[in-house]
Amino acid sequence: MLPEHPIVISPTLAATIGLEEAVLLQTLSELIKHRGVSRPGNSRTRWIQLEDKELVTYLPFWVAADIHRVRNSLQALGIVLVEQGPVDSNYWIAIDVNAKEGVVGAKSLPSTSSVSIEDGSEQPSGERKSQKLAAVTDLASSSNRTSNLIPLDWQPDDNWIRLCKQHSIPVDFIKSLIPEFVAYWRDRGQSRFSWGNAFYKHVLKEWRQEQTRRGAYELASTMSPEWHPNQDATEILERSGISRSFIEDAVPEFVLYWRERGVVHGAWNTKFIEHIRRQWAKFTASFGVDDTPRPIPENWQPSSECYEILQLAEIDEDYARARVPEFVMYWRDSRQAKASWNTVFLQFIKMDWARRLKDLQTRGNSNAEDQAIAGSAEEKVRARLEQLADRSWAD
Repeated sequence: MLPEHPIVISPTLAATIGLEEAVLLQTLSELIKHRGVSRPGNSRTRWIQLEDKELVTYLPFWVAADIHRVRNSLQALGIVLVEQGPVDSNYWIAIDVNAKEGVVGAKSLPSTSSVSIEDGSEQPSGERKSQKLAAVTDLASSSNRTSNLIPLDWQPDDNWIRLCKQHSIPVDFIKSLIPEFVAYWRDRGQSRFSWGNAFYKHVLKEWRQEQTRRGAYELASTMSPEWHPNQDATEILERSGISRSFIEDAVPEFVLYWRERGVVHGAWNTKFIEHIRRQWAKFTASFGVDDTPRPIPENWQPSSECYEILQLAEIDEDYARARVPEFVMYWRDSRQAKASWNTVFLQFIKMDWARRLKDLQTRGNSNAEDQAIAGSAEEKVRARLEQLADRSWAD
């Protein structure tokens, strides 16, 4: 419909190295085919001198920055060679002849080679680059020019094994999937261009399912007497500043607690981490605090925090201060030792304040006391004496 030369790209190559990379690679291939020249020292490789703005005329849907980005991607993958031209605005670019010999398909483009990047361009992320390089290597190593059935003795390339290992997948697990993978695709009779890529995806899927199965087994298990936190859980706790001896000492108590309950719980390592963190917080909070019981000093006074707590309870501060001498005298006479006199004082003031409020209410009603203390005059006197002698706040 338009008087333009169409860009024909390989779908397989686009899926392997990226659509943008495949478009630029096809365009460079056409330009080198018509304008490429040989340079001294390598007669097999044909080069072309270009500028990014010149490529914009052939690829108007991109700006110069886009072309520079995609060119750097191809360069990082080792598919193209780039050398600086006579001026900063242009450069020499070529498609590696070694890669071209291994590409599949009559209209497919060059695939792979190793090349150093001379202009200091940024490479893709490690995993993305490894996956692309493995896929391109798979393309270049194929001797057929069409998609093929999986061979009976097929084995994944080392690049795909290395890529799977980047996901912390054990090599034994990877190799155990090969016979099943080969048998499955031979039974289906389907052809693929890159069996390595298909195997890589299959391994990732199976590994996720294996992790799910392992998690389900752990969730269904009960606590055993031999249970011990795994190395990952111990390292997480140690990185949080918790000593190993504290962790080891807490294991028997943790095991005993859950065994006595017979709970089919799960994620024991996670539960253990939560338990240790709570216990460590309590331990560090009390560390260095002397809780040895001591008699009350003669000049003892409540701390400022005591009065703040009483204020929150709407207890008059002057009232509390007035009761301090009586409190000190009582406990000095009793010669008892307490770990925290502030806590005892708070209990005393709260009970005394509640009793005071009740007395005020009683005096407001002249008959309230007679209703509360029924019976003979002797019983009334006994009840009053019991109220005055009440020292329950001292317990």
